Amino acid sequence: MSSQSPKIGFVSLGCPKALVDSERILTQLKAEGYEIVPRYDAADAVVVNTCGFIDAAVQESLDAIGEALHENGKVIVTGCLGKRAELIREAYPDVLAITGPQDYASVMNAVHEALPPKHDPFLDLVPSPRRLGGADDSDIGIKLTPRHYAYLKISEGCNHRCSFCIIPSMRGDLVSRPVDEVLVEAEKLVKGGVKELLVISQDTSAYGVDLKYAAREWRGKAYRTRMTELCEGLAELGAWVRLHYVYPYPHVDEVMPLMTAGKILPYLDIPFQHASPRILKLMKRPGNIEKTLERIRAWRAAVPDLTLRSTFIVGFPGETDAEFEELLDFLRAAELDRVGAFAYSPVEGAKANALPDPVPEELKEDRLERFMEVQAEVSAAKLRRKIGRTLTVLVDEAGADGAVARSSADAPEIDGVVRIVDGQKLKPGQFVEVVVEAADAHDLTARLRG
Repeated sequence: MSSQSPKIGFVSLGCPKALVDSERILTQLKAEGYEIVPRYDAADAVVVNTCGFIDAAVQESLDAIGEALHENGKVIVTGCLGKRAELIREAYPDVLAITGPQDYASVMNAVHEALPPKHDPFLDLVPSPRRLGGADDSDIGIKLTPRHYAYLKISEGCNHRCSFCIIPSMRGDLVSRPVDEVLVEAEKLVKGGVKELLVISQDTSAYGVDLKYAAREWRGKAYRTRMTELCEGLAELGAWVRLHYVYPYPHVDEVMPLMTAGKILPYLDIPFQHASPRILKLMKRPGNIEKTLERIRAWRAAVPDLTLRSTFIVGFPGETDAEFEELLDFLRAAELDRVGAFAYSPVEGAKANALPDPVPEELKEDRLERFMEVQAEVSAAKLRRKIGRTLTVLVDEAGADGAVARSSADAPEIDGVVRIVDGQKLKPGQFVEVVVEAADAHDLTARLRG
């Protein structure tokens, strides 16, 4: 690329859904002739894709904006925190522009205004190789994940109104991508070397409800825009398919046969959030915990190797000692494989802030510590059961100390890993079979199967 091309620095914060937004913006920047550079001092301007879900994320985003302004001076802000423009302007009145999440056109307009693309009379007549937000017949664009796995975003927004969450006010109601568009993108990713597709959205179970599950054609066959049929299509690609952010609606049962048949990974990421019916009602979440436990047992009966990941909030306003104990009892009964937890943090604009009887900060932290201790015991016991087993794993990296890989039970970044002590010669993206030799509360240690 010509050294005269305008140069953009890029900072991407937040969840995998925001990461996909960053990939789309970067792809369009490259398509228009911008050069992406890794240092502030090498950039003509910087784009910061922010997160604004909880207070810690807001502060991290504000800090990133401040650092970019200090180091570079020309900063364009996008992402979830962009919905709170007045907060950003108050802290940093000199930012060039502020746009919200998924507003790709406004980001590009702001970039054009700050840094017009280089004019090339030959290239200007050539259509852009990728249109933001949709699939086309070109390559897959820029990825921010390693070559062998990718996040596949199937929808934007959410129809739920959980009292602790402000995502619908930032990202709007559910808007599903047509199933053929998703399958075309997935097919290109796999052709480009991706071995694992991580399906993400705010509510994967609700996929297609806004489109009335409209049918579309892919590879000469009709598929409805619905989670189960999307999974059937993705299963045709020969990659690992991992489902995230799945609400436990009844039709989740329909994916169990696909897992049993080895077509998608036996893995579900279901954000349960709590186990007390009263607290769940205050959260505006599904609250029949006995029924939830029954379904977990039924899923495990159908898919014995099923891995369940979840997230929980402790110290929600009004949470009593007895209700917290209910949560711990649920953890022990459900035997969830992977769990993340947060002490409740008030988020500006969330309805839960108005609830009575806030839990003192010190008590919230004590409960979080106890929660994680109980879960560590559960996780360690479940991982010990894998000692002696042969597992198929996907290699993420390798070096002098061996290789780091993941099994079907391990999503990247958030779950554990499988350390292969004799994996020095392995390559990222390679599938291998290993025999598990040891386990702790999070990770497994293994050797290559002879």
